[in-house]
Amino acid sequence: MSKRPAPRAWQRMLSGRRLDLLDPTPVDIEIEDIAHGLSFVARWNGQTRGDWPYSVAEHSLLVEQIFDRLNPGIGARWQLAALLHDAPEYVLGDMISPVKAAIGMGYGQLDDRLTAAVHLRFGLPAALPVPIKKEIKRADRISAWFEATEIAGFTRTEADRFFGGPPPAGLLDLSLVLRPPRDCRSAFVARHADILSRI
Repeated sequence: MSKRPAPRAWQRMLSGRRLDLLDPTPVDIEIEDIAHGLSFVARWNGQTRGDWPYSVAEHSLLVEQIFDRLNPGIGARWQLAALLHDAPEYVLGDMISPVKAAIGMGYGQLDDRLTAAVHLRFGLPAALPVPIKKEIKRADRISAWFEATEIAGFTRTEADRFFGGPPPAGLLDLSLVLRPPRDCRSAFVARHADILSRI
């Protein structure tokens, strides 16, 4: 009696790489694939105002900008970590928090493996230092507050409750950008190159 073949656990990327989702390796990760994928993944399940979806790539650019402003002089290495904080979503997609909670630990394990591979590919530690991770999470929550109030239909009261209150006054001049995936992809790749040039 023959055994059934194991289900396919890899995805072919546009670069030609074959990324194993269960056992990802840094050699199969390319920034162009990440930028392309993230520029087509919509935040908030696409439930946002505007003529273009608000992509994870756009969100990542904003998080890195917020992180940099909150931590002046932090250094390019950790700016890169902030830019790549949602990189696994280029293959996993962006699931809203209630869906992640319903799925349970399986999603988190996939995310952790892909995060480690992405970090190693670009010269970061597989697991970030806890203080850096906390600062990136802080920037992520501030970005979510902006997104929630500006394009996702949340009242300020709701956003304060779910995302930790309004941003510091020094960040209130920031605004969201909605643009076609091609433009967002180019901006993401350019920012990645700029940061790498300073590491």
